[in-house]
Amino acid sequence: MSERQKTALVCGAGGFIGSYMVRRLREEGYWVRGVDLKYPEFSSSAANEFIQGDLTDQIFVEKVVQFKGYAGNYYHFVASKYIETFDEIYQFAADMGGAGYIFTGDHDADVMHNSALINLNILDSVRKLNDFTGRNKTKIFYSSSACIYPEYAQMDVDNPGLKESDAYPAGPDSEYGWEKLFSERLYLSYSRNYDIPVRIARYHNIFGPEGTWTGGKEKSPAAMCRKIAELPPGGGTIDIWGDGEQTRSFLFIDECIEATRRLMDSDFEGPVNIGSEEMVTINTLADTAAKVSGKEITKNHIDGPLGVRGRNSNNNLIREKLGWDYTMTLEDGILRTYDWINAQVYKDTVMYHPV
Repeated sequence: MSERQKTALVCGAGGFIGSYMVRRLREEGYWVRGVDLKYPEFSSSAANEFIQGDLTDQIFVEKVVQFKGYAGNYYHFVASKYIETFDEIYQFAADMGGAGYIFTGDHDADVMHNSALINLNILDSVRKLNDFTGRNKTKIFYSSSACIYPEYAQMDVDNPGLKESDAYPAGPDSEYGWEKLFSERLYLSYSRNYDIPVRIARYHNIFGPEGTWTGGKEKSPAAMCRKIAELPPGGGTIDIWGDGEQTRSFLFIDECIEATRRLMDSDFEGPVNIGSEEMVTINTLADTAAKVSGKEITKNHIDGPLGVRGRNSNNNLIREKLGWDYTMTLEDGILRTYDWINAQVYKDTVMYHPV
């Protein structure tokens, strides 16, 4: 660690990826402020200072981007000459969820309004603070998504892998994807016009322990693990939306964090894919979760929101620019995730059905 401790603001620090990033930065010696509407659900935050608040509130954001010292002086008055900018900002905050939340259409207005407003507030607050302090050092990471890719390029289950250049002509399959694409351009515009350094990654289905696993906003790996964990020891039947032949690739959370840190430490702006190229069907995903659980399952295919037919990451650009590639197999990641979700299911069962 250098003599001067580096500082970071993690927006969305109460969420899945954000809470992992806070831990990683602390391990690297950063002073970290986390901010979110809620605290992490499954573990305490590792942040030096955690501020609970609404990033759609511009006045709140203008205050939260100010670094006032290593003592953590967010709630106290500090003379303006002591106000600094953060070295890095990690922007994970968004109104989001799994297919059951994104593709029904019921939440489109909230998804677009809330997420876009958060990004506008963060960028404009940093711009104003840069003008006030006369310094422009804050590098901002923006977490985009594979959902920005056009639907017409994802109609085949044998998707060869989405290259970054495939984003245009644009045609995402959800308002969530459209908002992410808009925000990519927003960050790049602020970089061009106000010289704010940015880094942009398109995440492909990040999963792992401590992610949302129930309630309707969980992603498919967590949903499959939960459904199987809830079965009796011998196994049983689980519901799967559609025919289960739709394809995806999934990346374990630790690998996502490593790739993101490499991107932030590089001179490469992005956007760049961060994902796995191990593409599987949803049926195979269910079979993998069943395998690590030791249970036998029967699949009951039902109607439900599906998203695109086939999606896979192409990692050629990130290998070229950052020398990064994923190393964990889907089965290894699902094993770790299943063990954690199985423990959550057991705790819920004991809590609601005491012996």
